[in-house]
Amino acid sequence: MATQEAVAHDLKTLTGRLHQAREETDALFRIVRPEAVYDRPIPERHRIIFYHGHLEAFDWNLLSGPCGLVSTQPELDRLFAFGIDPIDGQLPADTPRDWPQPEQVEAYKQRVRTALDGALEQVPNPELLLNVAIEHRLMHAETLAYMFHQMPFERKVQRTVRRILDAGAWTPAVANVPAGPATLGLRRDGGVFGWCNEFEEQTVPVPAFRIDRYKVSNGQFLQFLEAGGYDNRALWSDADWAWKAEHGIAQPAFWVARGGEWCYRSMFDELPLPPNWPVYVSHAEASAYARWQGKRLPTEPEWQRAAEGSAVRHNEPPRDVWDPSPVNTGSEQVAGLFGNGWEWTSTQFAPLPGFRAYPFYPGYSSDFFDGQHYVLKGGSVRTAASMLRGSFRNWFQPRYQYVYAGFRCVGLED
Repeated sequence: MATQEAVAHDLKTLTGRLHQAREETDALFRIVRPEAVYDRPIPERHRIIFYHGHLEAFDWNLLSGPCGLVSTQPELDRLFAFGIDPIDGQLPADTPRDWPQPEQVEAYKQRVRTALDGALEQVPNPELLLNVAIEHRLMHAETLAYMFHQMPFERKVQRTVRRILDAGAWTPAVANVPAGPATLGLRRDGGVFGWCNEFEEQTVPVPAFRIDRYKVSNGQFLQFLEAGGYDNRALWSDADWAWKAEHGIAQPAFWVARGGEWCYRSMFDELPLPPNWPVYVSHAEASAYARWQGKRLPTEPEWQRAAEGSAVRHNEPPRDVWDPSPVNTGSEQVAGLFGNGWEWTSTQFAPLPGFRAYPFYPGYSSDFFDGQHYVLKGGSVRTAASMLRGSFRNWFQPRYQYVYAGFRCVGLED
């Protein structure tokens, strides 16, 4: 049984991490100019003002009960409670008038933080609940980053940028991964934090396979585009082709055509398309490219098997890094699996055996076990270090282009 001193130390560490996470999201919101707070940078997502309130409402709805607190603004607790995940093109139709004024949201934020900070010692299970609050906020820090990425530059406050454009010559290569076990998830009795979909640990056999040593780069994907890949009906599923046709999808969302040349839209500027950076695309686009190559996307177990022994970043990303590194950064047999862009898999998001939803957040995973979301692994340059763990399972709809997500391919069986 933990001593009082140990519990107090854990609580101090966790509250310190929570305050750091708040600083991270506060810094991100300062990128947005005041006149842009009601913008909706991505059609499928809420307006920016929602996220100002959502992070605090989530913490309040999660922690206020265990802390013995009573709400003074239940209408805002409800308004900011849930994000959206539109299916079948059902986009939000709200207007700026449907949301409170920024000063109201700021006052709500401060009240929530003050009330919670004065009562966190009352939380009966701080290791679990505070880790949920911290990682939820850090997930949204990455969401905010890729949302703000899509905003016009003049709607943002410029920041210093640090980037690596070239890491030397490289040649596409294939890694042979021998047959063996892949371990998915975590042991529930392992004493480490995980989200509900990371439990229970499962070991599965994986046959030998061949996987790209490097992520698919912008330069490689450009060859697909120039070969007519977006117009080749045979490369796309029926649903993906219909989506592409309806929305006029003809290039990655991060690419911009300028004077007959392709440019890359970074957070604060445009630059000539970096051919060695990983391409960011939807699952639909990644799948079409893989078919064009006569390959396929890896399954989650294959990705996990390829990641065995790979280096995982343990420090937080510098705040002035917004772009990936070249795909050939790293010396592992399968390079760049963690922290240089999420990687799509062909595995639909579903529970591992022994899954149990957290009773305080029952819909976190189970609402998306619908056959319409795919697992991503690995993390991006904007993913917090705590979530760069092999067991972490991200998921998105297959026709969502805006995530910092790339892919690598697996060769078809002989």
